[in-house]
Amino acid sequence: MSAFPKDAMRVLKETSRTFYIPITFLHKELKYSVASAYLVFRAIDEIEDHEELDHGVKSSILMQVSELFKRPFDNKEYIRILGPVKDQMPEVTLRLEDWLQACPKDALPILTDAANEMAYGMAKWAKVNWDIRTREDLDDYTYYVAGLVGVMLSDLWEHYAGEKTDRELAIGYGRGLQAVNILRNEKEDLDERGVSFVPDGWNRAHLFAYADENLAKADEYMKSLQKKSILLFCRLPLALAHKTLKAMKEGREKMTRAEVEQTVEEVEID
Repeated sequence: MSAFPKDAMRVLKETSRTFYIPITFLHKELKYSVASAYLVFRAIDEIEDHEELDHGVKSSILMQVSELFKRPFDNKEYIRILGPVKDQMPEVTLRLEDWLQACPKDALPILTDAANEMAYGMAKWAKVNWDIRTREDLDDYTYYVAGLVGVMLSDLWEHYAGEKTDRELAIGYGRGLQAVNILRNEKEDLDERGVSFVPDGWNRAHLFAYADENLAKADEYMKSLQKKSILLFCRLPLALAHKTLKAMKEGREKMTRAEVEQTVEEVEID
């Protein structure tokens, strides 16, 4: 493979404060695979999150994009699918082909399988306007947007480093991070998108319990990891999630910048 594009790392840094640093802890092919995957997932996520698109339009676009991942990527077809909304999309979404091309070839099938599943799940939930009624609905949604990322990462750990992990714990890791995001963005999602990810009859205490339950699985997942660079990668987002949850339980909206910086330092030093 040719050198990983510096431009991809620039876009990664601009789109994710949480994952850019941990990705830099990884080595070569694993670093490039995870960086490419993050950018691909972010490209899809920006379609799902777009505030001005009708949810029916989102669903249609995402379902068509999902199908694109089942075969060699056709960028002309992708641009055609984005069609009238293309000008509303950020750089990370418009350059989906670049992120796929940046991925090491042996990791590409792992990435495209996960991207296909994620886009399909997002399309399914966009179609019903994220109408989450039950715990099972919440589990289904958080699997598609985060749990399957945990599974994909585990597949990459095994492929490149021989690290074997438990699939359910990997899903819990992803779900735990997503549950903290849902808690943090609950008001914003409702005010700006008219969307609630809270099951019927649940309050914030139920959501806190859901986050705690899944973060406990994430803590268990960590115990199965041996390779230091992978441990470091997984430790930082998890530490930030635990501390953000604690801050919200104390009635604060989020961690302070100083707390974030201290957490990064603690993880890097350990």
